[in-house]
Amino acid sequence: MASYPCGLLASGGATLQEELGRLMVGSALGVWDAPVSRRDFQQEAETLLAQVPLFSGLSRRQLARIASVAEHRHCLADAALVRAGTAGDAFYVILDGEARVELPGGPVALGPGSFFGEMAIIDGAPRSATVSAVTDIVVLVIPRAKFLSLLMAEPKVALAIMATLAQRLREAQM
Repeated sequence: MASYPCGLLASGGATLQEELGRLMVGSALGVWDAPVSRRDFQQEAETLLAQVPLFSGLSRRQLARIASVAEHRHCLADAALVRAGTAGDAFYVILDGEARVELPGGPVALGPGSFFGEMAIIDGAPRSATVSAVTDIVVLVIPRAKFLSLLMAEPKVALAIMATLAQRLREAQM
């Protein structure tokens, strides 16, 4: 049983709703996490990562390599996923649930498909905002250390990401 705010899962699923049905079984003591196929998780992660602008220039094989280092986490409502000022140590994609980003201009709501921390996996700079779970939430997480190891082993992935970043910077300057 996950008795801590954010628990690691080895999971995946044919569809998000089917997966969540297998992953989260409520009880009076909290939410239990049930394992599912790593292969299914890998395929779902590849599909999600293909929709992230940072990874838009990657091939299917390259996306599969990144998905291979991804983890699945379930966090309880009110848990802080990341805190402002702490090291940027991971990239997150929300699979289910809602989160809130605390910004000086006011909070911003995030839902399924939203992502954050894409720059953190590259530069590791301190987080600029706190992101908290509003509801119980399921996220796909790519730890920075594993991502950097992957980039060292797969320089073509690093080059493709650099090309995407350069393109986005040019578009921002126009």
